Amino acid sequence: METRIVVGGALIHRGRVLAARRSAPPAVAGFWEFPGGKAEPGETEEQALERELLEELGVRARALRQLPGSWPVRPGLELRIWAAELLSGEPQPLEDHSELRWLGPAELDDVEWLEHDREVLPYVAQLLARPAGRGPDGGHRPGWANR
Repeated sequence: METRIVVGGALIHRGRVLAARRSAPPAVAGFWEFPGGKAEPGETEEQALERELLEELGVRARALRQLPGSWPVRPGLELRIWAAELLSGEPQPLEDHSELRWLGPAELDDVEWLEHDREVLPYVAQLLARPAGRGPDGGHRPGWANR
């Protein structure tokens, strides 16, 4: 069986990361995650994440880099979480989510994360702690922290 990739996005904006509360399926409803979805055949992980964030949240985002780790979701599905930056739009819970919250570094433990998303929180905390002018990919971006 071929493994299909599921991408999640740690969407960073103004020193905070977006958390999304699942509304479905019932087994994960009420838990929080980094939004995303399945990559389509022929699509890169970056393309999949950018498309999924547009479909699920109505925003344009740019995938920057994969965070360490990958997790089996169920047989044939593997989750990889990427750092991403918000380019335009205001996130709305359009699909599979009932609530969205922007969390700062001190608030990452304020929601009940799905286990695999919880495992990347140390890396997300590092992204949020970057000095002004450093983007989530570590590169210098004048004004990045103020977007």
